Amino acid sequence: MSAQYYQLCNRHKGKPVVIREKGGKVHRGIIERVDRNYVYLRPVNAGRGIGGFGSGYYYGPGYGYGYGYGYGWGRVALGAIAGFALATALFW
Repeated sequence: MSAQYYQLCNRHKGKPVVIREKGGKVHRGIIERVDRNYVYLRPVNAGRGIGGFGSGYYYGPGYGYGYGYGYGWGRVALGAIAGFALATALFW
């Protein structure tokens, strides 16, 4: 199943999404990057200094190019995803 979410997330890079984990956590953000284990999300309002996730924050060093340290960047394990939806209308 995670291979299907890997492909789905790659197709929707740069788009706002809502991802629900099997444990019930909900993550909202824009897909920045996907690797074989995680999808990395940027909060929708990151440029305004406001967080954008309902839960699942990630603090610490970033992964890949251009990430560094910062507030609100999130990552979700592909194996933990229970639901995925494009969220263009849900953010505003």
